[in-house]
Amino acid sequence: MSGDGPRSWTDGGTELFLAAVDRLTDDELAAPTALDGWTRRHVIAHVHGNAEALRRLLTWAATGVENRMYADAGQRAREIEELSALPASELRALVHGSAKALAADMDALPQDAWKALVITAQGRTVPAGEIPWMRAREVCVHALDLDNGVTFADLPDGFNAALAAEAVTRHAAKGHAAGLAAWLTGRSARPPALGPWL
Repeated sequence: MSGDGPRSWTDGGTELFLAAVDRLTDDELAAPTALDGWTRRHVIAHVHGNAEALRRLLTWAATGVENRMYADAGQRAREIEELSALPASELRALVHGSAKALAADMDALPQDAWKALVITAQGRTVPAGEIPWMRAREVCVHALDLDNGVTFADLPDGFNAALAAEAVTRHAAKGHAAGLAAWLTGRSARPPALGPWL
């Protein structure tokens, strides 16, 4: 995986993720992951749903008509559960198809539309230009979650640095700044106990 910058990280991360999916047998898709309550099927269903949700944000940016990632707080969870139960061939086709469609939508978005403001699933208002980073984060991190040979060493240093900086910022905002500073500066041998990063 080469290239530097969110769009190249998205493209390379997508290739890594889909290759990891394709290496898994149908039976292996049912194996649990380190994500609480999620099998590999759930991870794949989520990555597909994320592509569709980001496509809605791109439509919003292109048209100016509000189009949220999810209609309500429960939509994401419902979709993941429903899609994770699909036959393996259908699930694979969905995640490949949505990744291709998202890339096409990003390619087609007019340059000025990247400045349009949209709202993330967490309620943050951001320019559409943040969408490639949002997708890169999903495909790269979830490629590791499939536990099928991908490690952080397979990801570009620039991506890892950006991801680490974002994770530190988010955890610091949750009250872990002192513990992170002590650990990252080598003044403590033990990292602070952290909850989910998002």
